[in-house]
Amino acid sequence: MNMPEPLLVSAADVTRVYGEGEAAVRALDGVTVGFPAGRFTAIMGPSGSGKSTLMHILAGLDRPTSGSVVLDGVELADLDDKDLTNLRRDKVGFIFQSFNLLPVLDARENIVLPLSIAGRKPDEEWLDRLIDTIGLRDRLTHRPSELSGGQQQRVAVARALASRPAVIFADEPTGNLDSKASTELLNLLRRSVDEFGQTVIMVTHDPTAASYADRLLVLGDGRVVHDGEAHTADEVLDLMKAVG
Repeated sequence: MNMPEPLLVSAADVTRVYGEGEAAVRALDGVTVGFPAGRFTAIMGPSGSGKSTLMHILAGLDRPTSGSVVLDGVELADLDDKDLTNLRRDKVGFIFQSFNLLPVLDARENIVLPLSIAGRKPDEEWLDRLIDTIGLRDRLTHRPSELSGGQQQRVAVARALASRPAVIFADEPTGNLDSKASTELLNLLRRSVDEFGQTVIMVTHDPTAASYADRLLVLGDGRVVHDGEAHTADEVLDLMKAVG
């Protein structure tokens, strides 16, 4: 008998309503979904389908109107804002479309920033491995303004991985990158899952990006309308047309 995989992040009957009365918008409408450890999941859906809302709620950046979210064994509803901030710091890595690097810090300082804020010393062996993985050893003393967009995003990936978080959330991580830099970034995320056992949950509108994932989740009108294996970019595109 196959044991179900333990879930690292899960949402149970999660609803998110913005506004009140007739102006209320139901961004999420009773979503139940779980994410096992060591898997790469892509979340897609038309604009306004609730995919970013779902990611923000799973990551503890927003609170659901109703329902339950558990991240690495912790029920997020039980946490006050301070505890939630600490949980995000210790358990979650973020990669955003806009890189979010600090311009006054060089690449290496940006990579270890979450650890510095937490008052933790970086594991030098792990850091070395990460720097080799992103291939930027010769650029570590450069500030973001001296790096290309693709290099900045690779620094952002290393920063997300530096603290060995339980889960990485990536929000349109290839949105500002050309195709070569996008491919490099997606290969990095894929390697982080395959080689480091990382768990990655990525919101994207790009079928090519989604094809790097193990699993594809599609939202429509605040509900999960597809949950299955991720396939080729063309198959993802066909699926999105069918859903949209």
